[in-house]
Amino acid sequence: MAQIVLDHVDKVYQGGVKALDDLNLEVKEGEFMVLVGPSGCGKSTALRSIAGLEEITGGTISIGAKVVNDLPPKDRDIAMVFQNYALYPHMTVEENLAFGLKLRKTPKAEIKRRVGEAATMLGLEPYLSRKPAALSGGQRQRVAMGRAIVREPQAFLMDESLSNLDAKLRVSMRAALNQLHERLGITTVYVTHDQIEAMTLGDRVCVLRDGKLQQADTPQHLFESPVNLFVAGFIGSPAMNFVLADLVRDDGPAAIFAGHRLPVPASVLDAKAGLADFLGRKVVLGIRPSDFEDGSLGDAAWARLPVTVGVTEELGTEIHVIFTIDAPPVEHASVASATSHGEEDDETVAVLAGGKSLWTARVSARSTVRPGQPIELAVDTRRLHFFDPSSGETIAGKVTSDAAVDTPASAG
Repeated sequence: MAQIVLDHVDKVYQGGVKALDDLNLEVKEGEFMVLVGPSGCGKSTALRSIAGLEEITGGTISIGAKVVNDLPPKDRDIAMVFQNYALYPHMTVEENLAFGLKLRKTPKAEIKRRVGEAATMLGLEPYLSRKPAALSGGQRQRVAMGRAIVREPQAFLMDESLSNLDAKLRVSMRAALNQLHERLGITTVYVTHDQIEAMTLGDRVCVLRDGKLQQADTPQHLFESPVNLFVAGFIGSPAMNFVLADLVRDDGPAAIFAGHRLPVPASVLDAKAGLADFLGRKVVLGIRPSDFEDGSLGDAAWARLPVTVGVTEELGTEIHVIFTIDAPPVEHASVASATSHGEEDDETVAVLAGGKSLWTARVSARSTVRPGQPIELAVDTRRLHFFDPSSGETIAGKVTSDAAVDTPASAG
């Protein structure tokens, strides 16, 4: 096991494209750290830089107590598991597991021990004599992991390792990865674009945007206390709902938007340092879909938001209620990059929503909500999120995350 430290790391490609921008990150010894973010955010570049497959432009990378900037990949004492398994098709499972050790001239008895232990750990014993073509996708991925395990490295680096598997298999493999990490305790850095994977696997999750660290924190704290609009919009599925609102004093503090008024509890004002300074000003209000409920089933003390249902998605355990708010979508670079999947998708959503904000509420499966009908949604206003519309930073109490924020100051 080893600590991995990235200290002011830059990576600039030809043409001036900056893939990593002053990246500072400490992966603790034995920690499972997940790097997540949209396509092109720098997560794979960061992983490949740790592995030595990319030469960094500036800063230092340390594994254990050693700076590894000038060390080739083979001397960094790490093992990497790729998306495409990278197994040798002409070799059996046993030969694939042993191949790297043979190259290092490991004694035969030691190879047998390590291969046997890895096969037992991963349930590969019945398949040792098979070749990769005779294995399922999940079995091949286990062989790829086994080949990393037998190395007994200081750290595992995994790049989208489960993305080639079907949805059901990914769930079981996530559980297997968790159990494996519990048993081995080896420092692991895992790259994924799948936030469910990130939230279920990581001891901590590092959110990247444009090569910059946004927040590194526990999954729950990322969800409950995002440090800016980007993290708030990226973490959580369905995504957080946003609207530009007036924060007023009136008959008690409230957020007013699109003809709606949501009271802001005094406890929220007290807990979020600086929020009182925004009274009489505009804020970006954020509400998680999970903080709604069908008004007929929700807590009587929760505020009510009357809307007309557009679409319902019945998922068995819950219902997603999709509706419009008579306010334009929040225009901020952080929101756009966190929630969009391409310009064409953005245009399609804008047309479907008629230029209004498209929101999602998650309600109980017991709800009788139907498309086209009015519904009164209950809102847990104790869990409202507020953001500075200029900087995009959260207006909150003291941030206790391990990583600071790099937030663009310009809206647009």
